[in-house]
Amino acid sequence: MKKIALLGSTGSIGQQTLEVIGSNPDLFSVEVLTANNNVDLLIQQAVKYMPNVVIISNEEKYSQVKEALSSFPIKVYAGCEAIAQVVDMGSIDTVVTAMVGYAGLLPTIRAVKAGKQIALANKETLVVAGDLITRLAIENRVEILPIDSEHSAIFQCLVGEADDAVEKIILTCSGGPFHGKSAEQLAKVTVKEALKHPNWDMGSKITIDSATLMNKGFEVIEAKWLFGLKPEQIEVVIHPQSIIHSMVQFCDGSIKAQLGLPDMRLPIQFALGFPVRLRNLFARFNFSDCSTFTFTTPDTKNFRNLVLSYEALYKGGNLACVLNAANEVTVKAFLSEKISFTDIAKINEQVMERIQFINHPELDDYVESDKTARAYAEEIIRQVNE
Repeated sequence: MKKIALLGSTGSIGQQTLEVIGSNPDLFSVEVLTANNNVDLLIQQAVKYMPNVVIISNEEKYSQVKEALSSFPIKVYAGCEAIAQVVDMGSIDTVVTAMVGYAGLLPTIRAVKAGKQIALANKETLVVAGDLITRLAIENRVEILPIDSEHSAIFQCLVGEADDAVEKIILTCSGGPFHGKSAEQLAKVTVKEALKHPNWDMGSKITIDSATLMNKGFEVIEAKWLFGLKPEQIEVVIHPQSIIHSMVQFCDGSIKAQLGLPDMRLPIQFALGFPVRLRNLFARFNFSDCSTFTFTTPDTKNFRNLVLSYEALYKGGNLACVLNAANEVTVKAFLSEKISFTDIAKINEQVMERIQFINHPELDDYVESDKTARAYAEEIIRQVNE
């Protein structure tokens, strides 16, 4: 029985993780649930799964959660520091990091230092501080298992292969809702249009990142740290059908691909169950339903975020941290209709050019870089709206 700490239980990944846990009650139990603001859903989840600890990040909502769960043997805490501390609990076997954005960094660091197995859905952790996280994982002999569908696909393709056999990996990308659109069309994109992903059902932040190809850029950076690759070994191709989740090309020219319907429960289950491949009743892919697979090169002229991600990857240091911070601010501004869709990448690039580069950052440098980049991005947005 694996005892799971689920950080970010009310988001899309968190809810699907609980589905997997609930379908395998003899294998997994919930030890910790955390959420940011969604009090009602967090309470419902706590009553259903009866964790040992529940944490609401928003301290103003602590009393509401505490009162609702007062008749149950559940400890209730509040605040970001509580989330960072709870992963030290000796009863936890695996920490699922399903929090969105930079907020997942410190809890993941604490979990790695505590020697917990990590099931990673929070790609920003490796984007922001991949060098630090991987060093800590090696020092503490911690296994980081990817939940992102693309990285899970790569991981599955690599099982049983020699470490030096990889020539390159190929990350597939649906292209989002605006694949093939011109610059003029992209400039007129509305929030409602951007939130309509053609294949995946995700939260608003990652859906916008998918539409701008920033999500794919972050996956490129994440892949470098997960699999120990050079930037030139990571290729992105547009595959609108989203059936081939990613591929590995080996030194003999052979290519392995992992296929399946776009269902995040599959990579979640694979990460939680590894090294055992668990049975399930998920829908199966039928080749007669999709007889054509297409592949094209990404449009890096109109989707600059992918280019910025490669730039951050090649240069290293704190640049990816800066890019992530700027992007979190610009996506929020777009969702609030303060900037246009194309402004997201433009402002991200301006912030990357402005913030001081640090070649070998430590944790304090990442924290300061994140803070400074956010402030500058917000300043640019204010100027746009004046």
